[in-house]
Amino acid sequence: MQAFFLYALALGAGVSVAVQQVLNGALRTALGSPAWAGFVSYLVGLLTMIVVLFALGERLPSWKAVADTPWWTWSGGVLGGVFILLMILLLPSLGAATLIALVVAGQMAAAIMLDHFGGFGLASHPVSLSRLAGAALLIAGVVLIKD
Repeated sequence: MQAFFLYALALGAGVSVAVQQVLNGALRTALGSPAWAGFVSYLVGLLTMIVVLFALGERLPSWKAVADTPWWTWSGGVLGGVFILLMILLLPSLGAATLIALVVAGQMAAAIMLDHFGGFGLASHPVSLSRLAGAALLIAGVVLIKD
């Protein structure tokens, strides 16, 4: 039962990514700028996380924890900003379904590699035929879903 709940949450996260991109596309049109749409999206996200931090009663991390954090872990925000900007820029040209399909295929390819090599401290999960077959099916799905 717990696995079902976790899978449902993960599916919900996927739904939120697709809906977020459509909303950001509408924001781009309204504001006339993909960069401003991305900025507003991240600003609202920041405000949401502040509310979550207060609601959960989270304390600030210690300076030692911050100082001991590997430099590369801070780049997630940069990648997030690039992701949002690319999604806002590509949505009108590709459409929501093709864009999300391509993004998921790219995520799967990167995830298989990161798992295989244990990238960024992950436990290693070697590439298998079933994982490669799943990635191939995702790529086939991209081809089929494309207009």
